[in-house]
Amino acid sequence: MSQEIAGQHPWPRIEAIVIGASAGGVEALLNLFSELRRDFRLPLIVVLHMPDERRSQLAEVFARRLALRVKEADDKELIVPGTLYFAAPGYHLSVEKDRSLSLSQEERLHHSRPAIDFLFESAADAYGEHLAAVLLTGANQDGARGLAEVKRQGGLTIVQDPRDAQVAIMPEAALALQQPDYILPLRGISRLLAELEPTPC
Repeated sequence: MSQEIAGQHPWPRIEAIVIGASAGGVEALLNLFSELRRDFRLPLIVVLHMPDERRSQLAEVFARRLALRVKEADDKELIVPGTLYFAAPGYHLSVEKDRSLSLSQEERLHHSRPAIDFLFESAADAYGEHLAAVLLTGANQDGARGLAEVKRQGGLTIVQDPRDAQVAIMPEAALALQQPDYILPLRGISRLLAELEPTPC
């Protein structure tokens, strides 16, 4: 069941957005972010499953296509507003309590490193109710448990409508575990992310 985006925000102030995707994710993410303005102020932290035997071109590809500032996440880097961070291949990406990023090579989760659950669960611990988490198209169950943890800690949870996803397995796994706050097609998610920005007082 899709929910309409309310004019009155029922959620606390959002300070960061984490996003997970797998199969079909590059196209989905490009569509999602192309709608955001150059001056979009919230940090966006992304895990996209990819082979880890080679250097990723993701940040370069997205930087050429988007108005946003885009970079690959560095270890111990402080999260700054208005930046889109991509997890590096072969490393789990997590958020520390001091709102910095951390790279590690712990065991794979769901055969993946980076794993979406790793990012979502750590970000939920760091941001609590001030986090929004988005789970997109993908071919395994990574992200479902992490999304449930975000919801448990009071954060805002958003799942791509499985009918809109290139591969529905990942969104369906999340829906089987819990009812997110929003189930939306990509265009609806883009509009919602734009609404999450804090408005100047």
